[in-house]
Amino acid sequence: MLNPYFQQGAKTEQNLIQDLINEQLRMYGVEVHYLPRKYMTEASIMKEVIRSQFDDAYPIEAYVENFDGYGQNPVLLSKFGIQATNELTLIISRERFEDYISPLMKNEDNVKLTTRPKEGDLIYFPLGDRLFEIKFVEHEKPFYQLQKNYVYELRCELFRYEDEVIDTGIDEIDNELVGDETDGTSEEGISTILGPSQTLTMVGTGVTAAAYTGIITAGGVHYINVTNRGGGYITPPSVGISSAPSGGVTGILTSYMIGGIQYCNLNVNEKAKSVQAVRIVNPGAGYATTTYPGIAFTSNTGTGAAGTAFAADGTLGIVTVTASGGGFTTAPTVTLPTPLAVTKTGIGTTATAVAIINAAGAVTDVWYTNAGAGYTAGDGTNLYATFSTPSMDSVGNFVFNETVTGGTSGTTARVRVWDSATNLLEVNSVTGTFTVGETLTGGTSGASRVIRLSDIEPQDDGFADNVDIETEADSIIDFSEQNPFGMP
Repeated sequence: MLNPYFQQGAKTEQNLIQDLINEQLRMYGVEVHYLPRKYMTEASIMKEVIRSQFDDAYPIEAYVENFDGYGQNPVLLSKFGIQATNELTLIISRERFEDYISPLMKNEDNVKLTTRPKEGDLIYFPLGDRLFEIKFVEHEKPFYQLQKNYVYELRCELFRYEDEVIDTGIDEIDNELVGDETDGTSEEGISTILGPSQTLTMVGTGVTAAAYTGIITAGGVHYINVTNRGGGYITPPSVGISSAPSGGVTGILTSYMIGGIQYCNLNVNEKAKSVQAVRIVNPGAGYATTTYPGIAFTSNTGTGAAGTAFAADGTLGIVTVTASGGGFTTAPTVTLPTPLAVTKTGIGTTATAVAIINAAGAVTDVWYTNAGAGYTAGDGTNLYATFSTPSMDSVGNFVFNETVTGGTSGTTARVRVWDSATNLLEVNSVTGTFTVGETLTGGTSGASRVIRLSDIEPQDDGFADNVDIETEADSIIDFSEQNPFGMP
């Protein structure tokens, strides 16, 4: 039997030990932050966590057990790239957690366990400026001294981000999502954004474009009639036109593609397209109007495209863009002047053209679908093109980590990087699918901008080779055939 003169498990003795442990933690410990995981969405069958977030952080003192450095296997080179597996063991006071943190978590929704630290929660470690995930909680070490346990031992690993929302309101913690670089890239140009992200090209401030052209008095390329669209083109074929006679200027043409056209078996591959139309970049000069200049389509992929070129006097010349404008979600409508001959005698053709815009929503070129005919010096030295008005709805700038919502789709996401110069917005924690043309509104900044392009391709982290592998595979296997693995 136990010695009756010594009290085993006396409350006063237990309190003394707990107080001594608390004092040592305050003297020799590090102030960390405890981030409880909130389970926002779960699968009902497998209890899989679909969406979780961390929006609370509670400071608490902790003793670093592995004081001589992180645990074993700090860096691993796996088939998925370089993985950091730093381990950290922390000791926290049981009493401090139960008296301070637990009561605060009881008032929070979507928290699974509040009475003790739990696996899956995060620890922000300020000395390394890192987030660690709790993998195991040891609550019986030391083993029942005076019939009670006094500490929790937290065995942690470096946190691997999986699209969780981290919005604690503490900058030192929240900025872990973008690393040390505010623009989202390291000095080597490698993305520091953790987890999958999506890049949206937003519409800039609306500015009207401007352009002018001149008149080709004799023998300009007037119109291209596509007589056979062909098929199997992975990239637009080059379009060549016969050289202009001596003293003339050879025209320049470009092709415009269309998908979903069945041409024998050449367009079975969903990437394969046919020629929809031919645009006139430069009408040239000096071509005979009584004969047809010859044109030819050249490509390493498709075949079959053919067309007829027509020349006319009094066509319009190369279009010079004097102001690119901005804020265009789609190519603006281009309007060109009508020849005086058309209004007076009904002889001639009004030129028509299409605008080409870049990723920033600015006009870069204007190409003719019909270069017109019958223009004379009486129409003026310079003929000015007019463009439809761009969007004027884009205002404000997004801020880091705010929630943005699509006005049409209702899709939400978190802002990671916003570049106002290029109008590129990088987001993650995307719930849904954004729609091109819808207005994206920032929940904190109030910024409102229209989506022009949506790119869901994963960002290159500097180690992934999937794009290179797919590119090389496409050159090995001919997917233009219905069955690339069968008999031809």
